[in-house]
Amino acid sequence: MSTVWICGVDEAGRGPLVGSVVAGAVVLDPNQPIMGLRDSKKLSPARREQLYAEIMQKARAWGIGQASPSEIDTLNILQATMLAMRRAIEALSERLGEWPSKALIDGNRCPILPIASEAIIKGDAKEPAISAASIIAKVTRDQQMQALHTQYPQYGFNQHMGYPTEVHMQALKQYGPCEEHRRTFAPVRNLISG
Repeated sequence: MSTVWICGVDEAGRGPLVGSVVAGAVVLDPNQPIMGLRDSKKLSPARREQLYAEIMQKARAWGIGQASPSEIDTLNILQATMLAMRRAIEALSERLGEWPSKALIDGNRCPILPIASEAIIKGDAKEPAISAASIIAKVTRDQQMQALHTQYPQYGFNQHMGYPTEVHMQALKQYGPCEEHRRTFAPVRNLISG
């Protein structure tokens, strides 16, 4: 009788104009409960970092997957998100040594997978494993944006994390897009074609 592993899956970075879309997949360990799991957007950055470390330490398995800006531009953001989610589950499966029995996906649709899956709207507020996945996805993406800020300080990525804020739009107009900007997103596309 094989063990039933259920993983939670969520993504971070669908809305920004720059960087990868990142997905997390987590199988929690019932013997090592993690207190305070909730939607990553409702946690302070410091609390997210704490929980991220705890998830990495206590989860039965976890995986990170991503799709690059060029994949986002080629596929579109929805398909790239599905690809990142699938990659996260594949990475988790390698750590687990087998595919999980089922994937609980935050949102209203599931990637194509060789296992059962269920889409749960606002799942990051309802399912602890999805909350955990949302936290590792968000922290991983924020770390990437900090690294991009070091590479391209003129855009202020460390402040807005790539979202189309006024500061970001001003920098885009002044410097044009960098390598990591998503060319098919309207503000970037309009700038290039304008």
